[in-house]
Amino acid sequence: MSILVDKNTRVMTQGITGKTGQFHTRAGRDYANGRNCYVAGVNPRKAGEDFEGIPVYGSVKDAKKATGATVSVIYVPPPFAAAAIDEAVDADLDLVICITEGIPVRDMIRTKDRMQGRRTLLVGPNCPGVITPDEIKIGIMPGHIHKKGPVGVVSRSGTLTYEAVGQLMEVGLGQSSCVGIGGDPVNGLKHVDVLRMFNDDPQTEAVIMVGEIGGSDEEIAARWAKDHMKKPIVGFIAGVTAPPGKRMGHAGAIVSGGKGTAQEKLAVMEECGINVTRNPAEMGRTLKSILR
Repeated sequence: MSILVDKNTRVMTQGITGKTGQFHTRAGRDYANGRNCYVAGVNPRKAGEDFEGIPVYGSVKDAKKATGATVSVIYVPPPFAAAAIDEAVDADLDLVICITEGIPVRDMIRTKDRMQGRRTLLVGPNCPGVITPDEIKIGIMPGHIHKKGPVGVVSRSGTLTYEAVGQLMEVGLGQSSCVGIGGDPVNGLKHVDVLRMFNDDPQTEAVIMVGEIGGSDEEIAARWAKDHMKKPIVGFIAGVTAPPGKRMGHAGAIVSGGKGTAQEKLAVMEECGINVTRNPAEMGRTLKSILR
């Protein structure tokens, strides 16, 4: 099994006619079962055209009706990306994966409010996407570094998602699914949501959870895991430092009032029984030692 997406998922790309949308749709189509999975694109100005055989529709609803696609991946420019999410939610899709970086916070606050009570799940924005190795990849992650296996990965950081996967591969461990939830202050699925899915997935035996400074999502996930998680977790927090007057990392990686620091998050995770590493180079080996 897997979480969120698998070889039977049918995907549409919103923003398929842009350079970025074309590049990553092509890469997703060429990965594993992608030729069966990528069935539609959306661009209101180019309905009736196609991208390398993938038909383009004028709206998400038209694409869903014509192809049965229930998942959308968004590569729409920042000023229009929140509206693209709204359109996918209004079409009652199962899942929306928004890759776009730089969406105005005000737009995302409005979109998240509109999503209340709706069934559509959102991954992102500002995320690498979701991959179930050897089945389907939706997003910008390099497919060749992944291999099917028993470890779930959930991360706010795209780069550290790839680092965790690379380390797992070095110690001979593949992944059940990898979910990059994105580091924006207003986003969709949180660590705790993905942990619940991995906990219920019989093919996932352990999880790597990567967080960042800022906010309290990692602490919330850790406390939930203490009471409910049946599988071991390895945790790491990226502590971002920067020169005076500059900020590095995601938009959500902001420490406020002394809260949300890397050390504070790691301490809570340890208290909750998560196997913490303070060295990002040790995520894979730490996970391997637990599975032994």
